[in-house]
Amino acid sequence: MSEHQYAMVMDLNKCLGCQTCTMACKKQWTDHDGMEYMYWNNVETRPGKGYPRNWDGIGGGFDRYGQLAPSPLPVAEDYGKAWEYNYEERIFDGGKKSVQPNDRKLSWGPNWDEDQGKLNGADNFYFYLPRLCNHCTHPACVEACTRKAIYKRAEDGIVLIDQDRCQGYRHCIQACPYKKIYYNEVLGKSQKCIFCYPRLEKGKVNACAAQCPGRLRFVGLLDDPESPVHKLVLKYKVALGLLPERGTGPNVYYVPPFNPPRRANYGKGLLDDPRIPLGYLKYLFGLEVIDVLKRLETELAKAQSGEQSEILQLLIGRDAEVRYRIVDVHTMQPFDSSPTHLLQLGLIKR
Repeated sequence: MSEHQYAMVMDLNKCLGCQTCTMACKKQWTDHDGMEYMYWNNVETRPGKGYPRNWDGIGGGFDRYGQLAPSPLPVAEDYGKAWEYNYEERIFDGGKKSVQPNDRKLSWGPNWDEDQGKLNGADNFYFYLPRLCNHCTHPACVEACTRKAIYKRAEDGIVLIDQDRCQGYRHCIQACPYKKIYYNEVLGKSQKCIFCYPRLEKGKVNACAAQCPGRLRFVGLLDDPESPVHKLVLKYKVALGLLPERGTGPNVYYVPPFNPPRRANYGKGLLDDPRIPLGYLKYLFGLEVIDVLKRLETELAKAQSGEQSEILQLLIGRDAEVRYRIVDVHTMQPFDSSPTHLLQLGLIKR
């Protein structure tokens, strides 16, 4: 077990689907050879097939007996390989030709089904689901790696891949139920989200969180009572992990979307059943989502009546100091980024 655990909470009621977080991550970590198709962070429309395609139905994680339940490997088409548009022909030839690349006809790619959602009666519904490596408490990837190349850092619970030990067997990809490990064909190595640990070690929050215009990401240590993730996950209990039945104990949590009633046909009032089918939310977040939604609705009613709601005030997250609490894991105090302190920790050299 790790001494501490960094975690992230994302409020799905605030996600704009703008992909700013995706681009922040892409620019910082996955712009090298062999990483073109990788999105360590992505935002997908739910319901939808996601990235890689149908990742939630492929398998992985642990079975009910606590044994690894590896899945088949996703194929390249499930990710949608990177391509270059034929801008020259499209822009300078009067737009007469297709934007499809010349070497193949495209049939899938990241966010191919963006904003499609599904119908619930006459109502279309969807919401955005940002995803990254969950840095699980019981990572299936760690147990599956025969090279012992994947490890969970003792000081903060971040799961990393030792690139020197990794030989690209891809057992980790088969084991991960979220399919958030990727294979670099150029290097012959598996690679994944590192939770921006180089930034955290200097007192800076994750790049995806820092750039989020919706202010929906909260970051901190789960065991730090002053951190927003501790309050949302453990104190107020309004944030849940994804696919909890897979047994990995994910440490990326979600505040589920508020679920107002759907409309009757032709705008004739509101119905009793919710806009997003509860069965779908239970599929993603487990049975606890029902109690969480009731808790959120109670807090919303309290705020609408003029009372103070500590939960909603926290979720508004106007200031970075509210959304993030990055501490020195050695002292559990707010981070001291002075050169002297960094030198003591061995994070910089003389």
